[in-house]
Amino acid sequence: MSLAAPLALFLALAGCASKPVMQDGIRVNDPFEAQNRRVHAFNKAVDQRVIGPVARLAGDGNDGAGPGTMDLVINAGANLSLPGKVANSLLQGRPEPAIKNFFRFAVNSTLGIGGLLDPAGTDFGLPEHDTDFGETLAVWGVPEGAYLELPVLGPSTQRDAAGKVVDLVIDPLYHLLHRDAAWAAFGLRAASKAGDRARFGDTVDSVLQDSADSYAQLRLIYLMHRRHELNEGGTDIDPYAADDAIDPYAE
Repeated sequence: MSLAAPLALFLALAGCASKPVMQDGIRVNDPFEAQNRRVHAFNKAVDQRVIGPVARLAGDGNDGAGPGTMDLVINAGANLSLPGKVANSLLQGRPEPAIKNFFRFAVNSTLGIGGLLDPAGTDFGLPEHDTDFGETLAVWGVPEGAYLELPVLGPSTQRDAAGKVVDLVIDPLYHLLHRDAAWAAFGLRAASKAGDRARFGDTVDSVLQDSADSYAQLRLIYLMHRRHELNEGGTDIDPYAADDAIDPYAE
């Protein structure tokens, strides 16, 4: 699969951008709001009827005496994502996080029993350095584009949506594993995302179920957090100045 297709799609969609508006001091470019709200309603219903109940059921299975089944799934899924993060760090010209993620993957895949446990983080001081191809595009100077809400996957932007597709293509495991094993690894990574839903269940429920406008609230939280991750601004002072980046988790 070529990288040209998702990137061409991004460039085509980017031409549809409209004039951004401000929401609570944050620049929001949402020309597809009507379609996005329909997708959001679908995602909200799926979360309420399927994902949320399953995640809560899985979370209730941990008695706190040690890592529960969902914790093991989250660890294993996160471990399988590391080779792709190594590739992205190299594409960004950042060898240090690439090296650290490589050794984290090596330690957890062996001493951590295939990534079920996290000795790299607890015993070797090797925390995960998160990244993806959306960040790689940002490093290369590709603009954020319009806000999108994707079915099941949730909040995104045009740049990040294209990045999600490319991440599947450049993932070394995709090329090294047998097709069935690659699909199993993909399923485990997807299950680990459901585990994250269980871990942050109360916060997710408060946004989706208790907000007067859950779509606008989720959009705001995502853009604030993503721009902080990428050290990009989102205010009306200087939309891309690092000094204006907002950490939504700061006190």
